[in-house]
Amino acid sequence: MPDLTSPQAVLFDLDGTFADTAPDMAAALNRLLARYDRPPVPLKQARCHVSSGSRGMLAVGFGLMPGDPDYELLRTQYLDLYAADIHCDTCLFPGISDLLEALDAQGICWGIVTNKPGWLTDPLLEAMALPIRPACVVSGDTAPRAKPHPDPLFHACGMIDRDPKACWYVGDDHRDILAGRAAGMRTLAALYGYLGVELHPRDWGADGLLEHPLEVLRFLDADALNGIPG
Repeated sequence: MPDLTSPQAVLFDLDGTFADTAPDMAAALNRLLARYDRPPVPLKQARCHVSSGSRGMLAVGFGLMPGDPDYELLRTQYLDLYAADIHCDTCLFPGISDLLEALDAQGICWGIVTNKPGWLTDPLLEAMALPIRPACVVSGDTAPRAKPHPDPLFHACGMIDRDPKACWYVGDDHRDILAGRAAGMRTLAALYGYLGVELHPRDWGADGLLEHPLEVLRFLDADALNGIPG
């Protein structure tokens, strides 16, 4: 078992933390809206809903929530459209590639823990041709319960043989921080991400706030010295 006096793994949420998937998710929504003769939703408006996946897209585009009539039909149609063009304009956030290389140089493994279903997560990561392969990928349908429950994070720790207390979780949504804290991990809120439409990230209870992905290294360095930067 790794030495718990220093960080051993960094786990990332996918949409809005690791990769900027909003352009492709919003484009799929607008193709669906056009099918029903509805006006498009500007990317800026759709962006803050992307971390909620298809639920967020249908809410901003159609005003629908799970349980509403036609929700499941439109959700299926939306996901089919998104899957067909999942990697047109999606890209890593600036600094992520450099961060992965720095983690690798320090012997710190990394992985993805997302609520995106595996049948979308896997082809997207494959299409992105990552510079370094993740040590684990946990999708929304991998564990019995998705975030904000800690099950996916515990599953990831089992895959990489790391104690949650030696791991950091980085996310751009309140439920990411809730899941990370429930798992006993240190947590970082990605202010460069989508952030949702509810509480401000300052109120999520994260151990730190990130303006840029490379700032993760500052927190890891401080953690290794047994202190968290303010």
